Amino acid sequence: MPHPRLFLVSLLFAVAPVLATPAGFAGADACRDCHATQFEHWRGSDHDLAMQAASAQTVLGDFDDARFEYNGVTTRFFQRDGGYFVATDGEDGKLTEYPVAYVFGHYPLQQYLLPLSRGRLQALSIAWDSRPQAEGGQRWYHLYPDEAIDHRDPLHWTGPYQNWNTRCAECHSTDLHKNYSATTRSFDTQYEELNVSCEACHGPGQAHVTLAIEGKLDGAADGGFPVHLAQRGTWAYPQGEAIARRREPLESRSQIDACGRCHSRRGTLGDYHYGADLLDTHRLALPRPPLYHVDGQILDEDYVYGSFTQSRMHMAGVVCSNCHEPHSAKLRAPGNAVCGQCHKPQVYDSEEHHFHPVGSAGAACANCHMPETTYMGVDPRRDHSLRVPRPDLSLVLGVPNACNQCHTDRSPDWALEALRKRGVQFLDTATHPARALAQLQSGDLRGAPRVAELAGDDSAPPLWRATAMEALGEVGGRDALQSVAQLLYHDDSLIRTSTVRATDFLPLHQRFQLLMPLVDDPVRSVRMEVAASLAGVPLEQVAPEQAAALSKLFGEYRDVLAVDADMPATQLQLGLFLTARGELPAAEAAYREALRLNPQLIGAYLNLADLMRGSGDEAQARSLLETAMDIAPDNGDVLHSLGLLETRTGNAQQALDYLGRAAALERGSTRHRFVYAIALHDLGQPREAVAQLEALQRQSPQDQQVLQALVTYCTELGDTARAEKYRRLLPR
Repeated sequence: MPHPRLFLVSLLFAVAPVLATPAGFAGADACRDCHATQFEHWRGSDHDLAMQAASAQTVLGDFDDARFEYNGVTTRFFQRDGGYFVATDGEDGKLTEYPVAYVFGHYPLQQYLLPLSRGRLQALSIAWDSRPQAEGGQRWYHLYPDEAIDHRDPLHWTGPYQNWNTRCAECHSTDLHKNYSATTRSFDTQYEELNVSCEACHGPGQAHVTLAIEGKLDGAADGGFPVHLAQRGTWAYPQGEAIARRREPLESRSQIDACGRCHSRRGTLGDYHYGADLLDTHRLALPRPPLYHVDGQILDEDYVYGSFTQSRMHMAGVVCSNCHEPHSAKLRAPGNAVCGQCHKPQVYDSEEHHFHPVGSAGAACANCHMPETTYMGVDPRRDHSLRVPRPDLSLVLGVPNACNQCHTDRSPDWALEALRKRGVQFLDTATHPARALAQLQSGDLRGAPRVAELAGDDSAPPLWRATAMEALGEVGGRDALQSVAQLLYHDDSLIRTSTVRATDFLPLHQRFQLLMPLVDDPVRSVRMEVAASLAGVPLEQVAPEQAAALSKLFGEYRDVLAVDADMPATQLQLGLFLTARGELPAAEAAYREALRLNPQLIGAYLNLADLMRGSGDEAQARSLLETAMDIAPDNGDVLHSLGLLETRTGNAQQALDYLGRAAALERGSTRHRFVYAIALHDLGQPREAVAQLEALQRQSPQDQQVLQALVTYCTELGDTARAEKYRRLLPR
């Protein structure tokens, strides 16, 4: 049926979204008659209320001339002529009136979308706390209360990181097409339905409706829909066991992928394809710092998928709809009963299991196995990795644990002892893979064999195996090379994608030999990593058929990046690709566009400075690095780059100062400290260089370049005994 076009709320501002031309979509109303129960479950759900036009029925905030002050700016919320308006600081910092075009979400907070020029909708950073007043709600509050964000900051509501078209729209509407024009820097964003409706998950339903009308649904694959989502399965308790198992193994991850499209930390790779592998349309973030704690617990906003796919339940075949009714998104049963579907309550919902009085907060399964972290000021979200509380890992790694997240007045030592008294012993504290991953993160290569073991473990979740591969790739070496050889052509697309990314430590010619068979991989995430890795291949020096395949791949890579050309990180990624391709003017333009979009993007300053230095413009390189240092005076990468620049220009003392400061700031690797030691030696301070290298060697005892430098420098100083000591540690 035809869809009415949305009303444009202001002649002064072009509101971004308009309804797309129907392309196989029937609309939610077409589902109502035949699927009345499911439709009523959906009505009023978070999906139904994900985005709504602003009206007296949908606006929850106080627009009765309410005022809110933040960072010296008083924002006013008011009504006029039946519309809702906000007077706040605009793109130029001046107070400006904006109409409220749409409301975003409804509970526990509601945001407001304000139109700007060039088809942009922006999410105001002052949100309405829609919780009851007794819980602290019914108030305006700022999403960044502890930061002083003004119109020059990219986090300001008018900046790229609060842009609805790119950052929010895909997951709050149905069949979205962003339609960004890099030429005009404008959007012509369209969608099929304003909110998250039936077809957002099931895909276009016109074929299903037609089959139903014609009485031809019987025998039609997936009922005429492009994706099969009914995967709850049947579960039963094996004889003598207290945990149910699937009667038949889960053969497809289409339901989890369909939910993961939005309930994951990810980036898009062009248009979405219903029923496709999630990695074919999205690039997923792995459970690594700074998004996650080193053991995989949520840290930043991670949106469930990356947590759940770590879990034992995921590996056992549990899918989202086993716990959540998919149309309302509510739990299948209240409290512990949702877990009691598969975990016998007489065993698990007992004091013998949870060590707390029945009915207390500590007896709630979710409080121990799915602790909450609050985001956006008022929105507590549960960690879906469903892990056992590990106070032992809190002691050795500094990660949180559910015991102390509840007993905040107690220490991890207390929690560990309390568990020991109840017979709980953790026997893998020393060998837990999170410890090995933490070692690699700090530059200690002794963790590499254990991480390689995790990468090769067929019983481990693919998400962790992919994480292990990327960690190995960052340090290189024998373990990384052996793991690449084992997993590069793995059946799982996530493992394959990360293994391609892990080959970056290898020389280009070796990467070329390994990755060419994946140039036409069926999954786009894999192909995009291959394109980035092989960008430096000179096409005129390879076989014509290989050059043609790479040329096609590189074109696809550029097309994918063009979809998100409005994002600073995308321009930075494009600049790296173009630099590798030798297209330096275009690379410079990409870096400068990244800085126009986000004047605080340190990576763009560093890469552009390196490009300028390579072209012989040391003055421009210095200016860019000094600007970066003004923005981030304690950024180790900036200080390191300035130190190298001063070394090249012969300013030894200034070089050592910068390099020394960069080395002192370094935590997650060893490069800055190693380079500082080399600089000390080369600038006439060999004993100080040896002292720096020995400190580094104590942290990373197997680092071959550190050991080799120690052998060389100790020999130069005449300390043959120490030189021999380090020579014996080198592999033979």
